[in-house]
Amino acid sequence: MSIEAEVRTILSRALDADEAGQKELAIEWYGKAVETILRIEDREKREKLNKFAKQALDRAEELKGIKYVPPKDLKVPQPGTSTAHPVRSSAGSTHSPLHSPRLEISGSGHAYTSEEKKVLEYTSHINSKVYVPFMDIDLMEKFNFPIPFTDKDGLLELAPKQKRDFVQWIRVSELSEHPQLIAGEHADFYSIRQTVVSDCSFVASLAVASLYEKKFKRRILTSIIYPRNSRDEPIYNPSGKYTIRMHVNGIPRKVVIDDYLPLGRYNQLLCSYSSNKNEFWVSLLEKAYMKLMGGYDFPGSNSNIDLHALTGWIPERASIRTKDPDFNADAVFNRLKEGLSAGRCLVTVATGELTDAEAERTGLVSTHAYAVLDMQEIDGVKLLQLKNPWSHLRWRGNYSELDAVHWTPELQQQLNYDPKLAANYDNGVFWIDYNSILNFFDVFYLNWDPALFQYTYSIHQSWSAGVGPTKDAYNVGDNPQFSLTVPAGKGSVWILLTRHITSIEDFRENREYITVLVYKNNGKRVYYPSDPPPYIDGVRINSPHYLCKIRLDPNSVRKYTLVISQYEKTATIYYSLRAYCRDKFELKKIDNQFQMVENINGEWKDRTAGGCPNHPLTYKNNPLYRMHIGPKDSSHLVVELRGPKVYQVGLELTVVSLEDPDVTAPFISQSTGNYRSGFCVLDLEAIPAGVYQLRPSTFLPEQESPFFLKFKSTTNLVIEKMN
Repeated sequence: MSIEAEVRTILSRALDADEAGQKELAIEWYGKAVETILRIEDREKREKLNKFAKQALDRAEELKGIKYVPPKDLKVPQPGTSTAHPVRSSAGSTHSPLHSPRLEISGSGHAYTSEEKKVLEYTSHINSKVYVPFMDIDLMEKFNFPIPFTDKDGLLELAPKQKRDFVQWIRVSELSEHPQLIAGEHADFYSIRQTVVSDCSFVASLAVASLYEKKFKRRILTSIIYPRNSRDEPIYNPSGKYTIRMHVNGIPRKVVIDDYLPLGRYNQLLCSYSSNKNEFWVSLLEKAYMKLMGGYDFPGSNSNIDLHALTGWIPERASIRTKDPDFNADAVFNRLKEGLSAGRCLVTVATGELTDAEAERTGLVSTHAYAVLDMQEIDGVKLLQLKNPWSHLRWRGNYSELDAVHWTPELQQQLNYDPKLAANYDNGVFWIDYNSILNFFDVFYLNWDPALFQYTYSIHQSWSAGVGPTKDAYNVGDNPQFSLTVPAGKGSVWILLTRHITSIEDFRENREYITVLVYKNNGKRVYYPSDPPPYIDGVRINSPHYLCKIRLDPNSVRKYTLVISQYEKTATIYYSLRAYCRDKFELKKIDNQFQMVENINGEWKDRTAGGCPNHPLTYKNNPLYRMHIGPKDSSHLVVELRGPKVYQVGLELTVVSLEDPDVTAPFISQSTGNYRSGFCVLDLEAIPAGVYQLRPSTFLPEQESPFFLKFKSTTNLVIEKMN
């Protein structure tokens, strides 16, 4: 959102409050407008909006008879944090257990760059609606109206199964005489019921997050719902307006909904709901997420995506690959169990493709998400307690309520579970052994608490489809690259790559496969995908999120190069790169600002197809270019050579003379080394001003072909063809 649009929005809220006779609230909003205008750094923009500031001040004075003075400690929301203001958080800090602690920004450059602003504004347009960043000013949102609020974006698109039984949209106040947002002290995961909307992963996410709130007394889910009362609890709003803060496309964003819900012909809700007829947090959170995703006709996602949107927790997937020799089933179980029991992560698990016979025999649903409520190991037996989002249909194998063999009295006592009692009521909750999980499930989805770290920093960028080759087979020099400097010490740095999604069709058929490659290249640009070999070769996946973990060297500070990679570039992508660490680090874009870029087409033909220096009689016949570099004392020069992939190609740069006779040449000649298939590059920093000669060649003589040279320099460069 532009600053002008933000000011207009604030003034609109001030006028609304003014017209409604809410003087105190109006004065507060007029003050916010003044503060917003005063913090504009661009003088021209600030002067353009000064008349609005004066009008706001005049009206505030008129309402209360005093002059409004902006507070001296006015703070501007900073980018790169999970909420608007970065606040230092450490293991020893004191914070309310009801809320997630906030991470401190690491490194410098807290203000958004112009490119980042463009990216975040572009990807605020999601499914033809606009979702602006959630800011502290939104805590002053107007929620009370003389008539019930109706969302200006209109009604949500219904799914085909909903349309079949749909009768009308109905308000919460018409469904219950005593409606509540949350009945009781906390949101109850047992009460959640999924219906005909295909969002099992989202409903499973609600279950694990609400269970976490109950168990650890920390609001990671219900804290995103507004309005709230004086105890900072989300409350039912008779006016029917709610704002939900969701982490989408790199930052927390604002989702506004009304409380209309779809009702079926049998007077039943055609959306997820709470079994407590007076409680509506489930339905409203689902409605907000479905609005964001383009409507109830949702193709489904996974709990990584859903839980990150709801909580901002760091998404990770752990594939169940029993046939892979590197897969350590015990290590996976122990890591998940430890994280779950300590409250460090939320876990769901999803089945793969099951035949109808397998589904009937096992009681499991094909390609279906289940909430992981508990994990235990007793007498060497590894067990998981799961919940089907449907709240019915349970596992029928080992350790189910039907199992009369494995449930010993001792085991029942330790788990406080009575299979005979459970058999009387199917609520979708069941125990299952880990071996059966390995046989019938495909993947664990984990979301880790960002409070495990103290520092975070994010960068928001775009990557044009036209930049660089279609595939990263031989050249990654044009890929987005970042330098990461981390301290010596134990632990790790987590790197989260998030591709921004703006259309439901992208969810329906996601063809963009992305990853992060990590190189031990001292933070310098990488050109060849396998030279040096990547320290971490990321797997390209078509999920919006990819998590990479870099273990720290306990003995030395490290500088890494992070390279964004796609399997095959088909469209421009927008993305966020966020790092988490327990110590301060620096993450910055490798962005060489070349003053000059020139492309030259050449050809090896007949006599000029001379081959490499191993053929001295013909090598000198290769095309030759003279370069005049200057007038700066030194320059950064990059020369790229592209030819047919079937040929091995190389470059040699030779010093002819230097402008300053007192400067010693850094080399007599510099080459690209081993000849490479179709592509090579010379990257020379601090090259002195002077005259140089460049000779491109193929490995063997008589290899005829066109070739392409690209010259990039930070100073002036004049190129002459010599032969």
